This record gives sequence, structure tokens and C-alpha cells, in this order.
Amino acid sequence: MAEATDDLKALETQALAELAGCSDEPALRAWNTKYFGDKGLMKAALSAIGKVPKEQRASYGQEANRVKVALESAYSAALDKAKEESLATSLASDKLDVTLPGRPARRGRLHPATQILRDIYAIFADLGFQVYRTNEVETDELNFELLNMPEHHPARDMWDTFFTTTPGTVLRTHTSPGQIRLMKETAPHPIRAILPGMCYRNEAISTRSEIQFFQVEGLVVGEGVTMADLKGTLTAFARRMFGPDRQLRIRSSYFPFTEPSIEVDIDWPKDDPNRDRLTKGTGWLEILGAGMVHPTVLRNGGYDPDKVTGFAFGMGPQRMLMLKHAIDDIRLFWQNDLRFLRQF
Repeated sequence: MAEATDDLKALETQALAELAGCSDEPALRAWNTKYFGDKGLMKAALSAIGKVPKEQRASYGQEANRVKVALESAYSAALDKAKEESLATSLASDKLDVTLPGRPARRGRLHPATQILRDIYAIFADLGFQVYRTNEVETDELNFELLNMPEHHPARDMWDTFFTTTPGTVLRTHTSPGQIRLMKETAPHPIRAILPGMCYRNEAISTRSEIQFFQVEGLVVGEGVTMADLKGTLTAFARRMFGPDRQLRIRSSYFPFTEPSIEVDIDWPKDDPNRDRLTKGTGWLEILGAGMVHPTVLRNGGYDPDKVTGFAFGMGPQRMLMLKHAIDDIRLFWQNDLRFLRQF
């Protein structure tokens, strides 16, 4: 047994001598591999305990562990010392001036989609509108049926819908279901509110369409509400959002939950180099759809269409941002590209 422990002590002496001769980190790491690697000498010494007689194994194991701990401690101390010396040498050669100010960290900011939403909120707040938020997961009844689109109605083809595994439940395709929720909560009192939120449609992703997007719905219900009120509201919004000289053009359209239905365009500045591309040479650009709330929808919301009327509109905030800044790819809003986001 004395010969075995002598071998351990000799291994310790050899290892410490070689460690003292290591002058830098690469040499130290090479030493560590030699003694503590998968095929290292220390590992071999520990494995040799199986060849020692049973009555001597305990003593051999204790000595082997002592040598192992001693070498690991010596290596750790030598490595720390080498790192300090390396840092001191680097500081001396690079002549670091620690009195210089550090590089400022870039400040975070709101996402452009959030910025445009806040602009829209501010404009409609000045017009007396409240903000009302509703569910992103809706029932088929609220998303379609109560908006004058019963089962198998052809207008449902206008929205490519995501259906869930729960029967009768969908990801909302527009913010219009919120109209019914708001009316049921508010009837018979007047309403003047906007309903912002995320919508989902199962469409092919392209430069102009995404499967998820923000939308802002507007709803006004009360006695004597007319199309003139709708036009005045949208004109005030457009001039605040796009400039005081903007002109609106109203075109007839179709939506199952409004009657009559319209689409609204604004004239695009003639001095904008992107004018022809954005307006396809017409000089006009669509910004939203709107109309007078259909009597059936009013009735489904708890109002008497013989006593009150209302108007509704829907717009895409990201599309607004694309129009204001001539952005030609809606996918940029979801790519988290800092080169794009830092421009806002």
C-alpha cells in the first residue's frame, strides 16, 4: 500500500511543479486537460482504486481525494492570478482612460402601431368618444349572426375566419362584434365610442395583408343621428390625422351591418413622390369603411330602430401609418427589425 500512496504523492509533486511553470491561461488549461481531462492522470489515479487490496482501499481513496482537491485548488488560484495579470497587461497596453463617460444605452420607445393608436385615441377623445375594449375570441353569433349575417349568408365570405376547436367559437375577424356587446351594456342610453383591438383573418401574408392586425371600430347611437354627422366626424378625423387641407370622397359600398354603407377616400398631396404609386394614379386613397347602423343590428343590440339611429366606421391603424409614412410592406410591423422601428 505504501507504494500506491507514494505514487499519489509523486503525482502531486509532479503536477504542482508543472503548474508553477505555466505562464499564461492557455498553458494552464492544457495542464488542466492533462490531469483532469477524460483521460487525465488524476482520473486514472482515482480509477486505480479497484486494483488496491480491499483492506487498503479506504486509505488510498482518502489520499487520492486529498491530492485531487489540492490540485484543483492550486489550479483555480493559478488561473485567477493569470487572468489578473492578463487584464493588467491589457489595461497598460490599451491605455484605457477610466475617466471617459460610458457609451449611453439606447432608450426604448413605443412600437409604431402603439403610437398611431394613441394618436387615434387622442383625436376621438377630443370629439367626445370613449374607448371600449372587447374580446378577441368571439362566438359565431356575435361575430356574424347578430351583425345581420346568419348562417350560410354569402357576406361571410368577405372574412376568412379562424375557427377554434370549440364549436361556435372563432377568432374575431373584425371589431364589429364589440358593437353588440357595447349596445347590450348601454341600451337604451346614447353611445359615442371607439372599439380598438386585434383582429385575425386566415389570409395569405403579403406586403398589404397580414393574418393579424389592429382595427379601430367607431359607434355612435342616439336620437337624430344622421349621415351628415358621420361625414362631419370622419372629416374632422381625417384632417387631424393627415392634415388640415385634406378633402374626403365618399363612395357607395356594401357591409351587411350598415345601410347605407360607404367607403371613404382622402385626396393625397400632389407633391408627394409616392402619390401615383399609393393612389394608383387616381389621386385618392381609401382610408376606412362606414355607414349607418342597420336596423336589424340596432334591434339585436337592444335599441328600437324606430326611435334611434346610429353610424359606425372601421379603420386599420397600421394602414394609417403606412399612408402617413409611405410604408409599402405591412409585414415590417411584426418583424422586430430595429432599423425600421428606430425611425419612429
